[in-house]
Amino acid sequence: MNRICEVGTTMLSLPIVSSWLSCPSCSVSPRPLTPGENMDVTFTLLGTGTSHGVPVLACHCPVCTSPDPRNHRFRCSALLRFDGRTILIDTATELRLQGIRAGLDRLDAILFTHSHADHIGGLDDVRVFSELQGQPLPCYGRSDCLEDIERRFDYIFEQTPWGGGKPRLDLTPIDGPRTIFGLEIQPVPVFHGSLGVLGFRFGNAAYVTDCNRIPESSMELLRGLDLLVLDALRWKPHPTHFNVEQALEIIDRLRPARCYLTHTTHDLEYTATNAVLPQGVELAYDGLMLEVMA
Repeated sequence: MNRICEVGTTMLSLPIVSSWLSCPSCSVSPRPLTPGENMDVTFTLLGTGTSHGVPVLACHCPVCTSPDPRNHRFRCSALLRFDGRTILIDTATELRLQGIRAGLDRLDAILFTHSHADHIGGLDDVRVFSELQGQPLPCYGRSDCLEDIERRFDYIFEQTPWGGGKPRLDLTPIDGPRTIFGLEIQPVPVFHGSLGVLGFRFGNAAYVTDCNRIPESSMELLRGLDLLVLDALRWKPHPTHFNVEQALEIIDRLRPARCYLTHTTHDLEYTATNAVLPQGVELAYDGLMLEVMA
């Protein structure tokens, strides 16, 4: 059984809407799961912005100067919380601030979509969890992504005098379904221009950011969703991201029960954009929390 519901309210057939102020406690101790057991997963979007973030430096447009916090977008990352465990999707540039805002006090694993700077720039900030938990953090991604991380964060993997000044990571390639602490994760290969990246499906929910093409084999992995979070950069076409029109075409083919658009620029004002989107499709915003049963 899979379902999506509103955090902290009566059970609904559609996801939404809670945010930072109602963040559930992260202090539950992990427990072993029975094989095949359903679990409640709290899926939190920590950041929903493009690589520039919103507000953009030196920009004074109406979105960048908006008082609506839903127009303020950190770089993209997300959290999965279940049974006292926490899995992070990407280590965005503002990860420390995102973690403080979300009350992040435990981290058990990291999934990487790809190795662009806005998705891995906050990696050093996970070192506190290596220290607190006394063991390396399991990290999963494409082989080429993990190789990039080893090269660009070489100090993490070099033998140096130990002083607690760097993360301890265990990098593992993922190219098929994998059960992580009892939660089955299905990687979904997509393309970001010519670069192969990963989306991730868990239960009847999926997170697919930074893409402009989804192969037919991956479209099949995204059938029957209750919830889809999908890249939709802006109104104008872009060479490596879906624009809104292209994202809506994918949504029309997949027909998820609910869809949130992420990785958005300052071209998309929250209220005005939602006013013209079809029913069941909305802009995501930082701090959006969704309950999924997987």
